Amino acid sequence: MADLLWEDVKGFFDPDLMGSLPDVLVPETSMEDWQAVLDLVGASGWMCQYSEGETVLPVPRAEAVLSRLADAECPELRVWPTADVLAIFRFYSVEEIDFDVDLRELQGQERLDMFCGFLTAIGRRLGKPVVVYSEGGAYSHPVLGFDVENDQVVLLAEPLVR
Repeated sequence: MADLLWEDVKGFFDPDLMGSLPDVLVPETSMEDWQAVLDLVGASGWMCQYSEGETVLPVPRAEAVLSRLADAECPELRVWPTADVLAIFRFYSVEEIDFDVDLRELQGQERLDMFCGFLTAIGRRLGKPVVVYSEGGAYSHPVLGFDVENDQVVLLAEPLVR
């Protein structure tokens, strides 16, 4: 059974309402959590590409990425959970894992199920919530996310009706 039904959540996936690139966060993380995500990506079979600026490099250890110089360009890890859905992880800080997805790629029940599975895989690996906010939205107003206690993706706000 699906974590969420498309008809109930499609407003949260409307780029005109939410912005096309919502913010996805795992709060209160550590270097070990970042490494666990890198290990998950490597073990999952998901296609990925790590880059620093325009330079594509092998995926390093989390410690190497997160100990870069303060004025260095922020590295990115592009992860494709499926061939046509991209998540972009940015290594801003040790304390939170931050990534974006493009809502235009997440339309319909099949894509929603895949996205919920992606959030669940990360949340289970870390034993932590994975929370989705509107693009540039307030972190006090999450819309949905992986709930560790319930072991599924749940709504964290009232559905948007359009």
